Amino acid sequence: MLASNYWRQFRLISLIVLCTLSSITPANATPIPDQPNNFNEYNADNHALSKITSVSELSTELKTLEKQVTSLETNVAALETQQFSPHVELEAEVIFAVTGFAGEKRANSSKPINENLVLSDRVRLSFVSSFTGKDKLEVRLQARNTPALEDVTGTQMTNLGFDGDDENEVEVDELEYRFPLGKRTRITFYGLGGGLGDFVPSVNPLFSGSGDGSISTFGRENPIRRQGSGAGIGISHNLNKALNLSLGYISSNAANSEKGIFASPYGAIAQLTLEPTKTTELSLTYIHSHNNLKTGTGSELTSDPFNEEADAIVANSFGAEAAWQLSPVITLGGRVGFIHAKAEDLPADPNASIFTWAVLLALRDIGRKGSFAGFTVGQPPKVTHNSFGDGFKDKDTSLHLEAFYHLQVTDNLAITPGLFVITSPEHNDSNHNTYVGTVRTTFSF
Repeated sequence: MLASNYWRQFRLISLIVLCTLSSITPANATPIPDQPNNFNEYNADNHALSKITSVSELSTELKTLEKQVTSLETNVAALETQQFSPHVELEAEVIFAVTGFAGEKRANSSKPINENLVLSDRVRLSFVSSFTGKDKLEVRLQARNTPALEDVTGTQMTNLGFDGDDENEVEVDELEYRFPLGKRTRITFYGLGGGLGDFVPSVNPLFSGSGDGSISTFGRENPIRRQGSGAGIGISHNLNKALNLSLGYISSNAANSEKGIFASPYGAIAQLTLEPTKTTELSLTYIHSHNNLKTGTGSELTSDPFNEEADAIVANSFGAEAAWQLSPVITLGGRVGFIHAKAEDLPADPNASIFTWAVLLALRDIGRKGSFAGFTVGQPPKVTHNSFGDGFKDKDTSLHLEAFYHLQVTDNLAITPGLFVITSPEHNDSNHNTYVGTVRTTFSF
C-alpha cells in the first residue's frame, strides 16, 4: 500500500538522522561561526531547521510524524475493508443461427409446412458485480428475433432451445442476486426472468445451456422443470459433500398489486441431488404448480388437458434424472417426468396424467478439446390418462430424435450444427415426421 511505502522510507530516513546526530558531542562539535547580518533573509525552511538544536527536539518531531503515519495506515486499512466494490464486469453472448425445417403438413392440419431457411439472432449483455466478493448481482439485457417454430410446424415439439422473438428490442431480461449464508447455503433472488430450473443443479449440464447445449427446448432439461417463470426466491443447501437440497418458488404476478406473489400462476420446486461417486450423479424432483402446465415441449393437450374449460389447474409433478460417466469421453444420462394435473373448478375434479422420458448420450473432447457431441432419444410430454374424456388424451406416441455437435473453435467462439426429428408430431400417427436443422454460432466474451 502507498501508506506502507511512505512509512518504510520515513523509518529509514529517521534512523539515519538519529545515528548521525547521536555521534555529535559538545567536545568535538564545531562552533557555528557568526552569521552575516542578512541571515534572516534565508528561506523559511532553513530558518525552521535552525531551530532544531538538539537530538531531543528531533526525536519529538519524529514521534509526532510516526503517530500521523500510523493513523494514516489505520484509516487506509479501514477503507480497504469497508469500501463498496466499484467493479462491474460486462459479459456478453451473441448467437447467430441459420435454421431450416421441413415436413409434408403442419401437425393436425391439412396446410403444408412452408419449408424455409431462417437467419436469426440473440444478444445478451450481462452486468455482473459483487459487494463482498462472495455474492453476485447480475442484470441482463437481451434482444432476440428467433421464432417459435410451432407457429409454422403446428407443434411446440419443434421449438428451438434458444428461441424467442422480441423483434430485437432491447429489454431487461433477467435480474438476479445470490449470496452465501454460511459455508453450505446459498440464497438466490430473481426480480425478473427466473425459472424453476434455475434454482436446482443440472445433472446433465452439457445439454442444459441455451447457447452451448441441446439445440431443442425438449433436449435441454426435464420438461416438468419448465412450469413457471418470473420473480422468485430459492435456497440451496449442501447437506454434506455428496447431497444437496434445493428449494425454489416462482410467481408470474409478483409485481401485480392486485394479485401479488402467491396468486396464480406460480410454481414451487424441491430437489435432492446426490453425487455418490465422482462418476455418478442423480436427482429427485418434486414440483407443485398452479395454471403453469405449458412447458413448450409437449403436445397441445399437455398445455391444457381440460379443453380450456378450467381456470384452476393444480399440478403435482415428479421427476428423476441420472448421469453416469462411463469413461473420460462417454457420459450416459436419462430422465423421466410425471405430471398429475387436476381441474379444481370443474365438476368431479377431473384429472389427467402426463408422462415424458429421455435418454442422453454425450461424447466429450471429440475432434477438439472442449468440443462434444450430444444425442437425445425421448418422448415429449404426452397425456396418457384423462378422466375428462378419452378424446382428451394422446392416442399415439411421438419420438424426439436429436444429434448435435458443439465445436469449441476458440475460447470465445463455438459452432453447433444439429438436427432433430419429431416422429408422429402431437402424438398422432396421422401426422408426418417433421425435421428441424440449425447451425448455431455462439460468441461469448
